[in-house]
Amino acid sequence: MIQNRGKGIFTRQFTKSTALIFSGAIFMTALLKTVQGEAQKTEPATDVFSKPNLVAWCIVPFDSKRRGPEERAAMLNRLGITKLAYDWREEHIAYFDREIEALERHHIQLQGFWFMSGFHPEKDKNLAIILNLLKRHKVRTQLWCMFVPDRDFDSLGQEDKVRSIAVPIAYVASELEKAGCSLGLYNHGGWFGEPENQLAIMEYLKRPNIGMVYNFSHAEEQIGRFPDFFPKILPHLYALNITGMKGGYPAVVVPVGQGNIEEKMIAIVKNSPYRGPIGIINEDFAPDAETGLQLNIEGLKKVLLELGDTAALRSYEN
Repeated sequence: MIQNRGKGIFTRQFTKSTALIFSGAIFMTALLKTVQGEAQKTEPATDVFSKPNLVAWCIVPFDSKRRGPEERAAMLNRLGITKLAYDWREEHIAYFDREIEALERHHIQLQGFWFMSGFHPEKDKNLAIILNLLKRHKVRTQLWCMFVPDRDFDSLGQEDKVRSIAVPIAYVASELEKAGCSLGLYNHGGWFGEPENQLAIMEYLKRPNIGMVYNFSHAEEQIGRFPDFFPKILPHLYALNITGMKGGYPAVVVPVGQGNIEEKMIAIVKNSPYRGPIGIINEDFAPDAETGLQLNIEGLKKVLLELGDTAALRSYEN
């Protein structure tokens, strides 16, 4: 079953040419060669996938138990997860302050705060609420933001697309800078979700508090290019959210360890200089967010065992 990873914003389209170019055999061969080459050139990162580096992601709206802030923080304590990226819906706005306070009590770091913007974030009341929240609690974090283009965006040329979407991005980055926070461009399909386009935006703006948050789960059509673009996005990468990938084009998104592609992608990351946080996602994997996180932790341990990453595996023993 193909998971629906969107929030009703984007519809992914795949062509016959994409399927032919990125056939399973070609993809696996190229990816394996890249892993072997990277292993020879760089010292393996033995700790990037360790348990203290994990971030819980997509566990607020995707939780059948509808946990409140205190219950959610206690659940993360039970799992030994010390970082949370906060995904929310309108119903959760009233509890924003309680969420921050619960995280502080339970010694959990707020790694990121999700936000979706159009082309006029200065008019978005929710952005103002979030900015005031972060300033009020003196929280230094990242806003994981996806920007939704307007209807005329597709008719623009590449340079005009970069210039036009850079305007709202620059505004949000400036407001975050006042709060001591950063902006993570979040891939979620469409033109804005392409890593090459996000790199072009950052090159155009040259803002020190803009980086990238890359998601395996929204990259079904990009996985064939991963060995090529990962080194380019690595210097800008704030966080990397992993899932299993099983495919097929488009690929099916599954829990970590249940796919036939993610191990090769994880190996590339492991053997790279990346030392940033690793997000594990629940979303549609299990009704109970705690079960979904456990499922992905166990799957990640399975992959680490296959890769021989004993240093990272030791961190899961307690």
